Amino acid sequence: MQNIVIAGFGFMGGMHAQVYAQLPNAKLVAIVDGNRPAAEANLKKLGLPTPIYATLEEALAKHHFDVVDICLPTPAHGAYVRQALKLGKAIFCEKPFAATTKEAAAMAAAIKKAKVKAQVGQCLRFWPEYQAFVEFVRQKSAGKLLSLSMQRRSSRPGYSVGNWLNQGGLSGGAALDLHIHDTDFVHHLLGKPKAVTAVGTKDASGWSHIFTTYHFKGLAVTAEGGWNYPPKWGFQMAFQAVFEKGTVEYDSSATPSLTVTRQDEARQPLPFTQPSAGESSLGSGNVSSLGGYFNELASFIADLEQGRMPKLATPQQAAESVRTVNAEIRSLQTGRTVKL
Repeated sequence: MQNIVIAGFGFMGGMHAQVYAQLPNAKLVAIVDGNRPAAEANLKKLGLPTPIYATLEEALAKHHFDVVDICLPTPAHGAYVRQALKLGKAIFCEKPFAATTKEAAAMAAAIKKAKVKAQVGQCLRFWPEYQAFVEFVRQKSAGKLLSLSMQRRSSRPGYSVGNWLNQGGLSGGAALDLHIHDTDFVHHLLGKPKAVTAVGTKDASGWSHIFTTYHFKGLAVTAEGGWNYPPKWGFQMAFQAVFEKGTVEYDSSATPSLTVTRQDEARQPLPFTQPSAGESSLGSGNVSSLGGYFNELASFIADLEQGRMPKLATPQQAAESVRTVNAEIRSLQTGRTVKL
């Protein structure tokens, strides 16, 4: 049994709590959050009688725990990772792992040196439709992948505590906080690109919309990420992949969401396995399905129970994705292609 403390109980902390409640080998023992009223409100919505503390030290004085799950704003990740390392606790840290390439690399190195089991919340590696797509690519059932275009579009986020997501100095804007999902998935599926070229738009929240070309030999790869859509526009994540002998398309706003079209055949659903985790009860954030979050945390807890180091969404992998996104931001700033 893994006893867990969640640090930061906003939207993502609430999503994780709902997943842990469904995992037989996980037990949420405490919440650490300096905004007690907001944390209490979320706990009440979820019906979870979990004690709240202001610091990890206060929680440690009252409870034994094995895992620190960090769901705080990005600037706080480094401090809590270091605290968890001092305590010898396993770490789950939400994305983006850090704001800067230097800090992300230092955090990954410290975790590796301490031999602490850790995973980062790059959840697309565990998202059911994206998992099915990875398997489709690797089976080569439609031949070679020729091009991949990805999108992640959203209304401006209004659910973050203190509105920190809309403060570019804290969140890094859509380029870092939103778009990093697709950058990380590119790394997961195809490896590190040789270079990146990006254009975009900027406002008070930072780079609010980004369009990136990832340079690979013999393969066209692009990704778009933006959260500057009107308030009631909603949320969409999607991709289109063209192969030698067909296409695979995903659209979170469509039914069926994942389809394949092979040569002269009609478009048809591409099967994927959706865990029976259900929907979030919080009613906030841009995604309500617990499926991808369930898969990533179930994998993490299973690794801890078996004494294994996680191999997916590791700190080292997350640091590489931060490095690539920051290269994209340099490309935005300079108007030039940036080599990796």
